[in-house]
Amino acid sequence: METIKTIGTLGGWMNDLLISWGFPAEYADMLDETIVAALIILLAVGLNYFFQAVVAGGIKRYIRRFPRRWNTLLVERKVIHHLLHVVPGVLIYALLPVAFVKGKGLLDFSQRMCAIYIIVTLLLTLNSVLLVMLDIYNSKEIRKNHPIRGLVQVLQVLIFFLGGIMVVSVLIDKSPVTLFAGLGAAATVLMLIFKDSILGFVSGVQLSANDMLRIGDWVTLPNGSADGIVKEITLNTVKIQNWDNTITTIPPYTMVNSTFQNWRGMQESGGRRVDKRIWLDLDTVRFTTAQELDNLRKDIPLLAGYAPESGSVPTNSQLYRVYIERYLRSQPVVNQELDLIIAQKEPTERGLPIRVYFFSRIKSWREYEVIQSDIFDHLLAMAPRFGLKLYQGI
Repeated sequence: METIKTIGTLGGWMNDLLISWGFPAEYADMLDETIVAALIILLAVGLNYFFQAVVAGGIKRYIRRFPRRWNTLLVERKVIHHLLHVVPGVLIYALLPVAFVKGKGLLDFSQRMCAIYIIVTLLLTLNSVLLVMLDIYNSKEIRKNHPIRGLVQVLQVLIFFLGGIMVVSVLIDKSPVTLFAGLGAAATVLMLIFKDSILGFVSGVQLSANDMLRIGDWVTLPNGSADGIVKEITLNTVKIQNWDNTITTIPPYTMVNSTFQNWRGMQESGGRRVDKRIWLDLDTVRFTTAQELDNLRKDIPLLAGYAPESGSVPTNSQLYRVYIERYLRSQPVVNQELDLIIAQKEPTERGLPIRVYFFSRIKSWREYEVIQSDIFDHLLAMAPRFGLKLYQGI
């Protein structure tokens, strides 16, 4: 209060001094009010520097001594910095009536500009608080299952939208409630402007609520536009890092409206499926003789204990299928607790297909490819031992 009285007294003294120098009264009033307003602004700026140096500096020194995740983020995201900027705005707004005693028009304009400054500063503070909350959430393991970046972006849009309404209401000197009532007529236009954001938000909620997509999931799109790991889920995009290290960005509503393959189930299961076919030449499928069966038992240890059913004569294709199953049963890399199926399928113009279906314990891409390649190299090389030829076409 003493400061306000001092500034008011100073303004009156300057006005009298200017008039005594021969300035017309109206010019003297304008000049002395401008000088007082400039002094008020200088005072507010000085206080701002003081608070930034003392308060913000003290908080930074405290954080360096006692670092915590949340207080470090408060400084990094400039929450304290933006909040302290409110102080000079409030101070100038309170002291402006002292400066513009007679210039009501300038007082009204100056206070509106000051109110807009305060609103913008508070918006930046709230935005920084949201980013701090997002950073803290992202540091937790739960964020992989329930990403909230899209929700935070919606809140940011909402905060700045409401702030924009308040700024406009200050500029035109209308109640924000009146502006909100008038927005009903412009709802269609707003929906067109924010169509992608609205669709993205709804789709993001669906993806999260139905647990369709998480950060870290391996996904594949049927059109081949993306095949890799989900790195980020935001309001408007899903970022996928492909295996060639390129980045594909896809709108969330595209993921909801179209089909995509999520490999999370495979990654969390006990194995990765291998499902291939070995094509045999039909002309080489025949019954085996007793001598051939004895030779196979002697030469191939995995068939040493094999005995056909009484009265039946096995074919070489049947013995080959028995060998494939026993070979896979002997491999530690094959998960024996999951399905293992060796089946003969319907013959086609390409020959007789033998379906080999099992699960590899190793699921990482490189090792998985090496394992299945080694297994099928062995199976293909063993086919001639049973008097079989592989179909290669003409």
